[in-house]
Amino acid sequence: MEEKKFCDVIVELRKKNGFTQQELASKLNITDKAVSKWERGLSYPDITSISTLAKVLGVDSSYLIDLCKKEGSENPYQKEDVSHLIHLIGTALGIAMGVAVIVLSILGKLQTNQAIVLLAIGLFGISLASLLQNDNSKSE
Repeated sequence: MEEKKFCDVIVELRKKNGFTQQELASKLNITDKAVSKWERGLSYPDITSISTLAKVLGVDSSYLIDLCKKEGSENPYQKEDVSHLIHLIGTALGIAMGVAVIVLSILGKLQTNQAIVLLAIGLFGISLASLLQNDNSKSE
């Protein structure tokens, strides 16, 4: 049997208690938009408001906290998103440093030691991007 998601539990409990999103929000001194985000799974309530939310919905606060913890630890996108972002930044950094060396060399504004530093930074960025790409392909 599949465990219920936090967003589904909030909707279920709100309706069971006969509240609209606006009424629940009013009882918690928050906006109905915040309640809507919880119910769509886009965000979670602040830890300081969990106790009040639990009281209003007639459940134990530890139940709601446990739901938040389980979903937070099972989110498959967080690590992927960060790895993808670092990959893009590393690649862009490498390309930018290479272009900078070429342009500054053509303009005659670059000394050899500066070129080496810029190319080393670019190489580091591309290496990091390549390393992350290899790591991601192995884990798939």
